[in-house]
Amino acid sequence: MNIWKRSRAWVCVSLCLAMLAGIGVRGMATGSLAQPGDGSEKKAESSSDVKTYESIINKQNEISKIEDERKDLQNGLSDLKKIKKQLEDQKTNLKNYVSLLDNSLAEMEAKITELKVQIAAKEQQIDNTQKELDAALLKQENQRNAMYARMRLMYEKGDSYMTEMMLKAASFGEFLNRADYMEKIMEYDQRMWEEYKANAQLIALIEQELEIEKIFLDQAKATVEEEQKNIETLIEQKNRDILDYETDINNKTQAIRDYESMIAQQNSEIEALERAIAEEKRIMQENNGTVLTYDGGTFKFPLASYTRISDDYGMRMHPTLGVEKFHNGIDLAAPAGTAIYAAYNGKVVAAAYSESMGNYVMIDHGDGLYTIYMHASALYVSKGDVVTRGETIAAVGTTGRSTGNHLHFGVRKDGAYVSPWNYLSL
Repeated sequence: MNIWKRSRAWVCVSLCLAMLAGIGVRGMATGSLAQPGDGSEKKAESSSDVKTYESIINKQNEISKIEDERKDLQNGLSDLKKIKKQLEDQKTNLKNYVSLLDNSLAEMEAKITELKVQIAAKEQQIDNTQKELDAALLKQENQRNAMYARMRLMYEKGDSYMTEMMLKAASFGEFLNRADYMEKIMEYDQRMWEEYKANAQLIALIEQELEIEKIFLDQAKATVEEEQKNIETLIEQKNRDILDYETDINNKTQAIRDYESMIAQQNSEIEALERAIAEEKRIMQENNGTVLTYDGGTFKFPLASYTRISDDYGMRMHPTLGVEKFHNGIDLAAPAGTAIYAAYNGKVVAAAYSESMGNYVMIDHGDGLYTIYMHASALYVSKGDVVTRGETIAAVGTTGRSTGNHLHFGVRKDGAYVSPWNYLSL
């Protein structure tokens, strides 16, 4: 009799715990639960417990990681005052000034690119975290529904059906088995109560993580905007400083010499590349190799939709130096970041930086024909790449000796600049 009372007490405690945990007893009332001693519920719920607790630990680690990322983000913005001070120290040497400024711009552009990758990843993370939260809330809702069902059952049945279950034991041995069964039910319900609390804790952590992720996302987007403003500020300063230098009457003679030196340096770099390519082709021909040839096709216009010619090919009065100089290409005004296309099929023989040309690409089209694309903000190809007509190879910028966003597009044939209009049309 003592054993029976103890079993009945266990059942009552079990029901109370299960009521809080939200575990339904419809199966227990109808005898559809696993038989005592088979361990199926224990294994399943033990696995669920471990998974939930592992999720809690993972969430705590993820929250800590995001907090560290936020701190790095706050410390990652470029120091505009420091950059301006460095540039001020180099103003008397235009070549060094341009090189330093372009290097700063390149670092800032790289930061923006990295931040945009982080933003895309964080947006995906937020989506995944929201799905985790939805799943945890659904689990909690199911637990609540089961709890209400169990409460209704207790109200309707009281504990008479438990008494009936125990009294129907055919033997003392079966009675003990049923008492053991009730004890297992209590243990099961206790685990469910712990699981319920763990799931509630997990929900709180997921909500915290989601909030922090959204804060990080907003900060990252704000940092991109701020960094972009810094870039625009430096570009405006560069434009003003170069114009001031070139138009200053006291610098006029030196400015003209600097310009002539710049053009000479450009020509020297280009000619060296052409000689190297010519030598490579000579060796290939001697070894019966196939060399690139130009089939006479029309060039594609090198910009997507911006066709305003800010400076044409040929002799012209230099806009700031006030002297007549030969302009070896055409300048196409376009917003920063506008796609620059390969004018024709060919092989990239240079994708580099020069103080005068800025970021530039040079493409070999065969038979001594080359195209050159200067002052890019970013390069999307590398030396040795084979490109096709219309492929995006760079983005419009104002790197090098430049006073505004534009593409300087040049064409060379047999070692000399020729008019690009011989090969393309608007």
